[in-house]
Amino acid sequence: MDRRDFLRYSGAAVAGVGVAGATTGIVTSDTALAAPAAAITPAAGGLAPDPVSTDPIRPPAAPLAVRGPYLSTWLPATTLPGTWPQFWTGHITAMAGIARVDGVSYMFMGAPTIVLDVPNGNSGSPSTVTGFEHALRQTLLEVTATRSRFHLVGGGISLTAEFFSPVEPGDPRRQSIPMSYLVITVHSIDGQAHDVQLYADISGEWTSGDVSQVITWAPYSDSSLRAWTVQLRDQHPLTEQGQLAAWGTVVWSAPAAGNLTYQSGQDIVVRGQFVANGSLTNGNDTNYRAISDNWPVFAFCADLGRVGGSPVTVPLSIGQVRTPAVSYLGQTLQPLWTSYFSSWQDMAGFFHADLASARRRADALDARVNGDARASGGPAYAGLCAISLRQAYGGTELVAGPGGQPWALLKEISSDGNVSTVDVMYPASPAWVYADPAYLGLLLEPLLAYAETGGWPKTFAEHDLGSAYPVASGHNNGAEEDMPVEESGNMLIMTAAYLKKAPASAKSFATAHYKILKQWADYLVVNLPDPGFQNQTDDFAGSIAHSVNLALKGIVAVAAMAQIAAAAGNTSDATHYQGLASQFIGYWLTSAQDPSGKHLDLTYNGSGGGNGTWGTTYNAYADRLLRTGLVPASVAAEQAAWYQTVRNQFGLPLQIPHSYAKSDWELFTAAWLSAYPIKQQLIDDVYTYASTTPSRVAFSDLYDTINGQQVAFQARPVQGGIFALLALR
Repeated sequence: MDRRDFLRYSGAAVAGVGVAGATTGIVTSDTALAAPAAAITPAAGGLAPDPVSTDPIRPPAAPLAVRGPYLSTWLPATTLPGTWPQFWTGHITAMAGIARVDGVSYMFMGAPTIVLDVPNGNSGSPSTVTGFEHALRQTLLEVTATRSRFHLVGGGISLTAEFFSPVEPGDPRRQSIPMSYLVITVHSIDGQAHDVQLYADISGEWTSGDVSQVITWAPYSDSSLRAWTVQLRDQHPLTEQGQLAAWGTVVWSAPAAGNLTYQSGQDIVVRGQFVANGSLTNGNDTNYRAISDNWPVFAFCADLGRVGGSPVTVPLSIGQVRTPAVSYLGQTLQPLWTSYFSSWQDMAGFFHADLASARRRADALDARVNGDARASGGPAYAGLCAISLRQAYGGTELVAGPGGQPWALLKEISSDGNVSTVDVMYPASPAWVYADPAYLGLLLEPLLAYAETGGWPKTFAEHDLGSAYPVASGHNNGAEEDMPVEESGNMLIMTAAYLKKAPASAKSFATAHYKILKQWADYLVVNLPDPGFQNQTDDFAGSIAHSVNLALKGIVAVAAMAQIAAAAGNTSDATHYQGLASQFIGYWLTSAQDPSGKHLDLTYNGSGGGNGTWGTTYNAYADRLLRTGLVPASVAAEQAAWYQTVRNQFGLPLQIPHSYAKSDWELFTAAWLSAYPIKQQLIDDVYTYASTTPSRVAFSDLYDTINGQQVAFQARPVQGGIFALLALR
């Protein structure tokens, strides 16, 4: 849905629409029997607490397999058994898990059913129902920057299901792998050994958002790998069906082992086989059919034998592999993993063999994020960071650029669907400034390259590389959603931030792209200090004239150009742009101040201007990030005090007269004002929203500050902005 068409009035009036839209999904054969296991219902004085312990946060939706725009599966609940996983759209991507302990079967993942006999007391005809009698009891959901761990107990055992989506800073080979782990670990907790078998399957729903599509599948095996490959019969490269890729192959795999059996077929038949026998038949149902036609599933069973107090682990992985990855100005580009691996089989084998070291790297990254976040904003901030890093990376993927060089592209998930939208990349950028500056450089390169081809006809920066992912067709006719000051400012600020964090490549990067960056800076100079009537990133609120916040972004961006010039060795340009930024900020300070002296206005003051209005001046964050020193401490103190008076229950509204907020901009503001109490208040407000919202969708960035419900958007990479405080470190 186009952001421009979204609610140009208060989010409070429409919050119900956002929630209803978010919960609409495709129903599978089992779905009607599977009510969410941890629904939050309103209660007097607030929202009822979740019945299951969570650490350090109860996510709105728990990230499961989140590795790219087309591998993005979430749990819209807190408890793993009883609810189907979903693609970010709400389309079910069924994943079922059953543990058989001493002959008794317990559901532990998804909402699978089998055929059950109904007792009739030897009177009347026998009857059956579909359902499931037992489930393991979940005790804890533990979330880190890279993992969601579900801890469950029952039948004398403890079972942990660890959904692990690696984040690999500085390692494009590993980061390019479009696969995610599911690691299941069991051990006895009652002092007795138990006979245990584990079952897990996926459905054809992973291949398409249209369940009427016909799919094909096949088992694969070699000396080290067992896998199911599932794909659409009719492939449509570089197109989507319900936001899912309409080409490529879903790969569901495990390391080869003698205790592993497999089977495909109708959902209730395959699951019933396991429940009855504790094993699968090694059979393959070759009646290829529609996804919804007797719901074919693809299963593995691991017979663990007698399990005592020592943990026993079963590693699985889910992936989505496709070639090509995208097109760029008419040229098809391959996924970057093809530069390192000869085939998906080679890649999957490497991925499984790498698990132990991947977990060690993830332990270190999780500890770093958690420790830094707690030091910067306490446990609430650590919780927000834990649910945001995978979401930021999950909107991106690595490809081999036109010359084979690594590029990163971004999908504007759940709003416009554009390719590498600049004003989505900008709010997401603190995650990469903090965790992976080189990745930010890879995201900037395609945008710079397109403008440098000469195809883009305007003097300011482009909004995106194409209207619909995965086709980066450009806008050579100039027809796009223009945001001239916004996007030019964003590109200059992100480039300057990258240069600060990557000093070894700063001079070469700045020099290589100097001409186009200077062109954009010169556009800003002509259109500042008053940007006039322009569209800006919060386009759902409408275009705005004489915006205080937008003007500030442009002014800081001119100072950013001074830093870029210095990095390139152009000292005269550095002095020139710094002088202009200092000149512009003087005008801004006079024109932005409300006559009351209590706050900055939303738009420049004066006759017919913004007197008495206000908004969230989140663009002051860039002044702090780049240390440009343009915004006086007195303005920060004034805004910090003002925001305390206009907060609502769940946060700081974006601007009058709306009650909705943007969580990314709130954290930008908290980082700018980190010397004041409002920092922690904003962190706590966003945490309260995220951990109590009844909108069980992947962390929405646009929500209502009065009722804590989603207004629009979900799973967007902009939640990388949660890392704004850490990017200052």
